[in-house]
Amino acid sequence: MEVQEKAQSALWNGLMDRYHYRGYTPLAGAQRRYLIECDEGLLAAIGFGAAAWKLACRDQFIGWKDGGVRERYLHLILNNWRFLVLPWVRSRNLASRTLAICSRRLPADFEQVHGYRPALLESFVEGGRFAGTCYRAANWICVGQTRGRGKQDRRHSHCLPIKDIWLRPLVKNFRETLGVANQDICLSQFLRR
Repeated sequence: MEVQEKAQSALWNGLMDRYHYRGYTPLAGAQRRYLIECDEGLLAAIGFGAAAWKLACRDQFIGWKDGGVRERYLHLILNNWRFLVLPWVRSRNLASRTLAICSRRLPADFEQVHGYRPALLESFVEGGRFAGTCYRAANWICVGQTRGRGKQDRRHSHCLPIKDIWLRPLVKNFRETLGVANQDICLSQFLRR
């Protein structure tokens, strides 16, 4: 269910604060959040918000060579900012099914509220904690790793954990939608990871 009411928002925030290893902080920019449930109760929570400003591997995968093009089209990328399967839930393939369903549902939900459809999803997976198996099973592509710097790093200190960067195109012509005219980018360099 999409988070739309105040009580749902408070529940989502509280679940992240209590059970997600990174806790809760407000999502930046345009966003959508979901609570995943079944007849037996709540299973998971997931949220999407503004994409990272600069990611060398992502930008290379898209074909962005010009910062001006990135600035014009970055709003069409959403970051899977938080994903939490509740610690007591055991359900085979729940995480990958949730990601797959969100990949299908999110563009229309986002357009209905914000007036445009995203073309690409991104996520960061801390390799020491998680293998990214659910992303791979949901047809996301690992395109590289972060440098461990984060958006607040002004001194190039590399103080954050290095994370795998996963992407999921939402439309066939995502590169064209993101302002890249030449579609001759070789995917094989990314698929070997």
